[in-house]
Amino acid sequence: MSKAAPAKKPTPSAPPPGCTIDINDPQVQSAAIRIQASYRGHRSRKELREKGPPRVLEPLKDVMLIEGSAAKLTCRISAFPDPFIRWSKDGKELRDGPKYRYIFEDPDVVALVVRDGELADLGQYSINVTNPFGQCSDSARILVEVPAKIQKGPDSTKARKGTTVKLCAEIMGEPAPDVGWTKDGKDIEEDERVFFEIGSTNTTLTIRRATPEDSGKYEVFVENSLGMDQSFARVDVA
Repeated sequence: MSKAAPAKKPTPSAPPPGCTIDINDPQVQSAAIRIQASYRGHRSRKELREKGPPRVLEPLKDVMLIEGSAAKLTCRISAFPDPFIRWSKDGKELRDGPKYRYIFEDPDVVALVVRDGELADLGQYSINVTNPFGQCSDSARILVEVPAKIQKGPDSTKARKGTTVKLCAEIMGEPAPDVGWTKDGKDIEEDERVFFEIGSTNTTLTIRRATPEDSGKYEVFVENSLGMDQSFARVDVA
């Protein structure tokens, strides 16, 4: 059996007239020199523009943190050489870890993520950016919203006639919750003998010179825009 003759490689076609470049042409060499010089000048200007102290291009903004969720503070900066980033809360440095995460999204975007939000995360957060040429900083607040809740309700109690009875409850919420007390389902009308006080984390109902008529079911309510809670206790006076 005879073998087929190998196919001939096609002869490259000549470029159209006017599309060839003679590298020995003085005009071509001059143009190449100008292009190289222009590129070197652009690179030098770019390096000169970037080297220097860090600058904040887009500042931090206040963010709202819902209890149990995460919040993110984002800042756009300009810094060359690469800077050292430090985050702090109310003047105390925050370490990168499970609670606080340092995020580098782009060469010029840095962020701090605060996880597992709680009321204690409320505060002023700052970023400090440093390189060999200087430093810059910026700050913003994390505002925390927590549904109203009673962390510890009042304890039932027995008292003697004529003594003072106090019912205490530990409360929380942000915004600060409205607080109310009832006896046997009716709002308590305060006077100099029966009244309640409201603190930032607690509320106390006081009954002076207790009488048997003060016996009953006492209930405390807390409520804000995110939710409400209630708890009760019994008082027996004899």
